[in-house]
Amino acid sequence: MLESVLVLGSLVAIGIFAAIATAITPHLMTVLGLWGLALGLAAGLPTGLWYHIALYRTLTRKMPLPPKWWLAPTDLHVHLGREEVGRLRPWFLIGGLGFVVSLIGGLAAMAGMLLGS
Repeated sequence: MLESVLVLGSLVAIGIFAAIATAITPHLMTVLGLWGLALGLAAGLPTGLWYHIALYRTLTRKMPLPPKWWLAPTDLHVHLGREEVGRLRPWFLIGGLGFVVSLIGGLAAMAGMLLGS
């Protein structure tokens, strides 16, 4: 039963994506992609910055941070308590979501520009 639902869901998703792809012009795809990029950056940059600041403040009370700790901050989550994770999680999730939205928007804008030329 689960396999049937997955196959049916996949076919519906493919149909929806095909309908959207034929309905959206390259110009509209570029505009929507640029709006998605701007929205993702507007949400992701401040929240991601605040997440890094809050993580830094929390961890420097406990331990010295390794050099370039900001390149892989999730590796340091093992040093956080349950309450500290709860305080940092919203900033982490919103920043990550903003990053993903900006990537998708940027890719959609580039695809629209390439299809339009």
